[in-house]
Amino acid sequence: MAQYTRVSGSVGLITLQNPPVNALSARVRQGIVDTVQKALSDSEVKSVVICGQNGVFCGGADIKEFAGPFAGPPMVPMIHAIEAGHKPVVAAIEGVALGGGLEVALGCHYRIAHSRAQLGLPEVTLGLLPAAGGTQRLPRLIGVPAALDLITTGRYVTAAEALKLGIVDQVTDENTVDKAVKFALSVAGQSMDARRLSTRPCPCPSNLDDLFEGAMQKVQQSARGAIAPVKCVQALRAATTLPYSQGMQREKELMATLSTSGQARALQYCFFAQRTVGKWSLPGGARWDTSKPKPVHQAAVIGLGTMGMGITVALAQVGLSVIAVETQEQQLAQAKQAVSGMLERGAQRRGVAPQLDLVLYSQNLQHVAEADLVIEAVFEDMALKKTIFQQLSAICKPGALLCTNTSGLDVDQLASQTRNPELVVGMHFFAPAHVMKLLEVVYGPQSSSQAVATAMQLGKKMGKVSVAVGNCRGFVGNRMLKPYKEQAYFLLEEGATPELVDGALEEFGFPMGVFRMSDLSGLDVGWRIRKEEGLTGPGVPPGQPMRIRQGRRYSPLGDLICEQGRFGQKTGRGWYHYDKPGSRVARPDPWLHRFLEEYRARHGLVARHINHQEVLERCLYALINEGFRILDEGIASGPEDIDVIYVFGYGWPRHRGGPMFYASMVGLTQVLERLEHYHQANPDVPYLEPCSLLRRLVASGSPPVQKWREVIKKLHSQL
Repeated sequence: MAQYTRVSGSVGLITLQNPPVNALSARVRQGIVDTVQKALSDSEVKSVVICGQNGVFCGGADIKEFAGPFAGPPMVPMIHAIEAGHKPVVAAIEGVALGGGLEVALGCHYRIAHSRAQLGLPEVTLGLLPAAGGTQRLPRLIGVPAALDLITTGRYVTAAEALKLGIVDQVTDENTVDKAVKFALSVAGQSMDARRLSTRPCPCPSNLDDLFEGAMQKVQQSARGAIAPVKCVQALRAATTLPYSQGMQREKELMATLSTSGQARALQYCFFAQRTVGKWSLPGGARWDTSKPKPVHQAAVIGLGTMGMGITVALAQVGLSVIAVETQEQQLAQAKQAVSGMLERGAQRRGVAPQLDLVLYSQNLQHVAEADLVIEAVFEDMALKKTIFQQLSAICKPGALLCTNTSGLDVDQLASQTRNPELVVGMHFFAPAHVMKLLEVVYGPQSSSQAVATAMQLGKKMGKVSVAVGNCRGFVGNRMLKPYKEQAYFLLEEGATPELVDGALEEFGFPMGVFRMSDLSGLDVGWRIRKEEGLTGPGVPPGQPMRIRQGRRYSPLGDLICEQGRFGQKTGRGWYHYDKPGSRVARPDPWLHRFLEEYRARHGLVARHINHQEVLERCLYALINEGFRILDEGIASGPEDIDVIYVFGYGWPRHRGGPMFYASMVGLTQVLERLEHYHQANPDVPYLEPCSLLRRLVASGSPPVQKWREVIKKLHSQL
């Protein structure tokens, strides 16, 4: 709703009331219509101020209303009524003015923002465009290039940048509403003709065609198949070539194509999935809302390699005191320099002073004794990690949480080395740890709810999207990645090339295909893990066929490549050729193509034609099938956990919702049938056999992905 009062004698004050962010629900829109009409017809009122309660102007549309039939007054005529009014209307922007909230402000004649306010049109991130005049008014106010940037990216701007761009007229550190009321009094009685954005011509630069051509190329490259940014460019083009009323009609038409699209459903699912994963629960019944986290004032990081340095930066950037331990003197010196540089660059981007004094460096593990939480980030070696956890258990103060950054080793084994296994959890960061948004919080059967709550809360403080998952080999993300990568290797054996496989995956929307990503990460990492697992190297029994391990099909291609000293970008050779070690530009490698031909000939394999559809089905459906097993085993509580992990940690295109959402969009019956087909063709690949949960969901009528949690719970209760 919206509250109407008269202040300072002649100013009508309209306050939006819909906590927490005053979203534009049907009731709020009706309230705006009624109160604006009241203010404009009140002879005592000479000017109007619109604000939001509790220090927040408006967070935009009520996204919960997207799924149902539209109710309440439409936005466009509501905003037109504000703009067309004969009395000055001032928007007092505190907190945020986002999406429809900013469009309401653009309909006002003046905008005054608090210095800490943020403004933006983030509709593109939900698969939509600003459809209440945002694509038509904003370029008329700030020009086409700046409007293109804001609308196609959905990025937020600070009040200072908004002032510089011309979105707001004033910025204040004082009470924004008071400032707006005083300003409204000063402009009372003035003509508003020049302040109505819809009547202004759109300023068009001389190179308009080149500008839009460049913008379209840029969004098509960065969007990786997402259609909303493209439609945003088209809507902004209409603002420059059509009269305002026709531009509004074009905006409406483009919005209609987006609002019913599968991509919009996927992006809105992602929006809600982020909130769902924060409401975690453990198998024992403990929940996010009944578990109290321990306060963390001082943290420690053990091991200052790439991951340890990133974790140190992530902790220090949110004001935590950090003890950073590295036993190797040379590595410690390098880490000091690197961490300081990252903190300085981060502070410069945020416009604050770097807090270098928050990090204390040491070669002595004893210095972590008073830390509230310790994160071990050493080399992925179980014996080394066990030793460190034994030492930490003896050194750390009672109640200190002991966390491991392992990407897939058994957290329970590490917990067993301590006196208090209930205080041990995994905190699996993703590289670079101070940049990547995902954090897998891994709990074991003995992990306390307080330990999980503390890790989840710390992740939130660091700006991470934290997902609580159970303990198993590879947890959720890396466990699902294994069959995905294996299928890619098998496709090479059968006739594909790295560039064909990567091309299919990148066309689907991944920023990098499996082979380019492997080259970036370093092929030697996976090779070392396979050696530890006895899949290659001296641990393989004599006489074992090269392409079979543990009774299953195995591809030794990755091992053979590494034996040639080809470790990816770091050596200038991997699945691709690079101009020099460290180069990022991947080029097809004739040597590798000859190597694959010789390999097939040696093993009696006949190359066949493989198309993009087969690449996607085999790689993605194998990954999805493993996701169903993870759900069936209770490692993840629901499909949202898996989808958030893949969108934020593994480059799954957000406009496709995540692996499990994608399966539901393709159709569970289709996924089941194709898995059955590929398993029949490859009976020596057990993970292609469709998971029993997938079969049971199909038998239950293929419920929508949002219903899977309750269906899985019901199915498990029947077992």
